[in-house]
Amino acid sequence: MLKPLLQAQHQPPFIFFSSSSSSSGFLPLAFRIPTNTRTRSSARQRRRTLRFHTICSATEESPAVMAATKSPVTVKAVLTVKLTVGGVFAHMGLTRGLDDIGDLLGKSLLLELLSDELDPKTGLEKKAVTAYARRGKQKKDEVKYEASFKVPPGFGDVGAVRVENEHHKEMYLKDIVLTTGDQTTALTIDCQSWLHAKFDNPEKRIFFTSKCYLPSKTPGGLQKWRKSELQAIRGDGSGKRETFERIYDYDTYNDLGDPDKSAELARPVLGGSKELPYPRRCRTGRPRSKKDPLSESRSSNIYIPRDESFSEVKEVTFSAKTVRSALHAVVPSIETAIVDRKLGFPYFTAIDSLFNEGVTLPEREGLSFFQTVIPRLIKALSDTTENVLLFETPEMVDRDKFAWFRDEEFSRQCLAGLNPLSIQLVTEFPLVSKLDPKVYGPPESGLTAQLIEREIKGVMTVKEALKQKRLFILDYHDLLLPYVHKVRELENSTLYGSRTIFFLTPDDTLMPIAIELTRPASPTMPQWKQVFTHCWDSTGAWLWKLAKAHVSAHDSGYHQLVCHWLRTHCCTEPYIIAANRQLSAMHPIYRLLHPHFRYTMEINALARQYLISAGGIIETCFSPGKYSLELSAIAYAKQWRFDMEALPADLIRRGMAVEDPTAEHGLRLMIEDYPYANDGLLIWSSIKQWVSDYVSHYYPAATDVLEDGELQAWWTEVRTKGHADKKDEPWWPELKTQEDLVHILTTIIWVVSGHHAAVNFGQYHYGGYFPNRPTITRRNMPVEDTTLEEFTEFLNRPETALMECFPSQIQATVVMAVLDILSTHSPDEEYLGGEAELAWAADPVINAAFERFNGRMREIEGIIDQRNIDPKLMNRCGAGIIPYELLKPFSKPGVTGMGIPNSISI
Repeated sequence: MLKPLLQAQHQPPFIFFSSSSSSSGFLPLAFRIPTNTRTRSSARQRRRTLRFHTICSATEESPAVMAATKSPVTVKAVLTVKLTVGGVFAHMGLTRGLDDIGDLLGKSLLLELLSDELDPKTGLEKKAVTAYARRGKQKKDEVKYEASFKVPPGFGDVGAVRVENEHHKEMYLKDIVLTTGDQTTALTIDCQSWLHAKFDNPEKRIFFTSKCYLPSKTPGGLQKWRKSELQAIRGDGSGKRETFERIYDYDTYNDLGDPDKSAELARPVLGGSKELPYPRRCRTGRPRSKKDPLSESRSSNIYIPRDESFSEVKEVTFSAKTVRSALHAVVPSIETAIVDRKLGFPYFTAIDSLFNEGVTLPEREGLSFFQTVIPRLIKALSDTTENVLLFETPEMVDRDKFAWFRDEEFSRQCLAGLNPLSIQLVTEFPLVSKLDPKVYGPPESGLTAQLIEREIKGVMTVKEALKQKRLFILDYHDLLLPYVHKVRELENSTLYGSRTIFFLTPDDTLMPIAIELTRPASPTMPQWKQVFTHCWDSTGAWLWKLAKAHVSAHDSGYHQLVCHWLRTHCCTEPYIIAANRQLSAMHPIYRLLHPHFRYTMEINALARQYLISAGGIIETCFSPGKYSLELSAIAYAKQWRFDMEALPADLIRRGMAVEDPTAEHGLRLMIEDYPYANDGLLIWSSIKQWVSDYVSHYYPAATDVLEDGELQAWWTEVRTKGHADKKDEPWWPELKTQEDLVHILTTIIWVVSGHHAAVNFGQYHYGGYFPNRPTITRRNMPVEDTTLEEFTEFLNRPETALMECFPSQIQATVVMAVLDILSTHSPDEEYLGGEAELAWAADPVINAAFERFNGRMREIEGIIDQRNIDPKLMNRCGAGIIPYELLKPFSKPGVTGMGIPNSISI
């Protein structure tokens, strides 16, 4: 690629848009249009890029050209503004007329072109070129605004555009396209941002071009703007945040309760204490609660920085707006339709009616919107005006209605189900609790060597099984035991500490051999524990089924609270806040991470409002009830480590893999047919290669990493502010080399993409038929006290005992509706490795690296498809088994059980 000559001080400059050829003896310009880029969806069309260049004549014999350089160049700007949902009527109000007058006068938007060069005479930024944009044509949901500039000689490259919104209402700016008079070349600045009205905030917005710069390489004319933009985003940590603001700051989870409404809704603050440490969320600045000065008051809308929410400009389709509609309209309708909150399902055919007949919902505002958006869930009866909540049959039950009842499916889902992140290798025996025996009772487990050897039919001793790595465990004993008595005080709920032991068969499948349930000691009762096994008598067989139901509820709660909410949604928010506060929008690492943070803060705010708040869906429908988020804080304290969030490290920590340089990915799995790990390592390795290519392009030496002030400030802030309660832990990775940076970035991208997809998009497949994954249990094991009437009732009608143990009708129906929504891919979903960002496509080296990444992800799809039809892989292929597709990279819209979005977008 030819580059322009350096401008000599004595020669007159010439501002030029690049052309395809050169004549008259001067050099062609570095006009760069990305090639071989993938076509974007309609929401993101292919964009072309161009840089303004300042060049000079190569010879003295160019009088025509020399004369031309003395004249200003006309530059036209076209801004695309997307209308919000509701179009022109969305902005009706007293100020609408004033805005219309502004449009007619051609003063809708004030634009300033900023040069990336300093003035050589003053050493200051060159004077901006200013023009007003007037409203142009409207096409569907987009309005064009047009402006014309006279750019003086010697201006240099355009590095950024500042914009002031002269309207009284905000508007959503899609992009700015700058062109020369002949319209043949263009510089596209991708904005995708809300423009606040100058009447709300007089500060102008700045949008940089797509070129990435490390801080030390920032052109002189942009250094001031780079610093001031970051300072504006950080705020000063005071005041209540307004909806139009873009301030990123930290706070504790002090807004989960609502003590002003009821003392029953008071909740402890999570974060800021040794007892309940927690990641930080985005600060809102709402006033303190009147009855609890430690808590923040609740409000109908939770502040998030304005550009973290895009749902208002989306078409009426599935989005975060759908989630809000469901939680605000559908769930209350279910609660109205099912009056008795304690009523369970009388028999299994009553559960089937949810898929055959549905639940008639009373009319409620918002249901009609929901029926339009997701007709698969809310259907209108043709002969009446009533709406019916009618569930689609989950794929698991559609393939095999009784799969959930079988032991082999119970154990298979530990490796290829919704929560494949809890199973671990047994490395020590006998099993002993680490809790205080004076408080909780004897620490020894009832899972003895004699019992285990009996259940595996004497094929080997426990010592031999440990040596051969054949024993595995789901261990929720010490985590849940401190909450057992607290939960039992809640209405219609119970809890145990549990351990479930599995034996690895020669076919690489797991066989559940024993379940231990424990009730800790209390001031009035001794400790109770009992081990249940697969029996050949009727009573023992039904007790085994009930024990599995309790363990499934424990696993469902842990999955939702820890594997899903804590480890993905909650722990990611600090990365997002720190990135926006410390990394400029032109920083290459910001541009790498930005698509992986899409919608996360918005969905987290919705979760705080409806799902994890006091009295919300998690507390009312999941174990352990009102203590759910407190339990996740205990898990954060005892289990969460950033260095263990990397997939290989997580597998090694759980004993599911060991390092082996000769094995693929450098790991040897203890269970070869472990679908989550096998497919996950393909995704992990692909992400790591893409990140390595990206980092090596911008950081050719370790000193580049060390000397990048923004990057170091970001990683420091993640540790010291975002995860402040763990800031002094020794396990935080250092950031000194390119390898350090690659590992940190790969870990973050894996968590928000592959990890989240694995624990989210199969929720309806596996949890839609709730007997497979009950979210709560409501009755104690009947043998806990055989003197009670419940034991006699169990002997007479064991099926009734199981039904009464399951969630109530209202709990099950609400959870099923929510899981259906949360398992859905939106039509505009952006998938991992799917489409290049503008900044990536603008750089040939990065674009080529991304094309390789895209190719690997397409290849992985084929590998997964092949694995799913391999009969030797019995954990993912067999009669009635759902193929393991949760880590297939791409998906069509809807509930598909596959697809890895770039970010935690639902």
